Amino acid sequence: MASDSGPAPSSAPRPDMPSTEGFLSRLLLNDEGLRPGWSVLVYLAFWYAALWTLTAFVANFTLPLFPRLDVGAFSPVNVLLQEFLGFASAYGAALLMARLEQRDVGVYGLPLREAFGKSFWTGVGLGFAEVTLLVALIAAFGGYAFGKLALHGPDIFGWGAVWALAFVFVGFSEEFLFRGYLQFTLGRSTGFWPAAMFLSVLFGAVHLNNPGEGVVGVASVAVTGLVFAFALRRTGNLWLAVGWHAAFDFGETFLFSVPDSGVLYHKHLSNAVLHGDAWLTGGTAGPEGSVFSFLTMGISVVVIHLLYPARKKSPVEPNVP
Repeated sequence: MASDSGPAPSSAPRPDMPSTEGFLSRLLLNDEGLRPGWSVLVYLAFWYAALWTLTAFVANFTLPLFPRLDVGAFSPVNVLLQEFLGFASAYGAALLMARLEQRDVGVYGLPLREAFGKSFWTGVGLGFAEVTLLVALIAAFGGYAFGKLALHGPDIFGWGAVWALAFVFVGFSEEFLFRGYLQFTLGRSTGFWPAAMFLSVLFGAVHLNNPGEGVVGVASVAVTGLVFAFALRRTGNLWLAVGWHAAFDFGETFLFSVPDSGVLYHKHLSNAVLHGDAWLTGGTAGPEGSVFSFLTMGISVVVIHLLYPARKKSPVEPNVP
């Protein structure tokens, strides 16, 4: 039976009314997919959820299996656990974003084909060289003494191995979180160096939470972030920076047994002493707060420049826009 109520209303929007779907698409998307700002927010949400979940699992199910394990705030085991969880959550979130963005996760800075290859071991050598030069300069001006051994026999190699593994994860965790996915994504929007500067300042600021850190130490950490960003720019990935970061921190904390970013950790090699003015020794921040740290970082930039000369932009290295 025909209806006299007139034609059914059309579901199409009136031409004089704005399209909600079009507005949302423009707000959330661009030609490459999700806009960088939204990508960062989604990534951080994934990262936080993964970190909370993994930390809860370790605290509630894993650690109770090892009741005698020393997980005090300044223990190497605690550093190892914290940095492993930090890297696992940051990289896991990147894996999810890679699926969403239809990219290879390697473009975010850690291509698996180069895992622990030449760049990583070059970074290890350069990191050891830098921290040795830094402590040697402080010692030359009377600010450092190695002291007596604090560990003996098998403990040297045992705790040395734990610290080495812990600092490899420090390198992974901090480099990937601050110069991995976030650097790649923000760089798409702002350009490489504005993103690097913002993330390096943030990298320095988070170290203010460390108990013995100071303004000069934080500035040093921020500049270090820029040096590692320069390494990323020249090498195309984070493997050099990860090895360098790990070796520097291992040398500072274990071999030379001095504060690292304001913290003097347990199970270090010797009873080393820093004595003298803070401009020389870095004070409670440790050698990275010394005026000489800016000199060694300047030398580091020159070394990276010589080892990895500037080259033309390559379409296969999207992490270096």
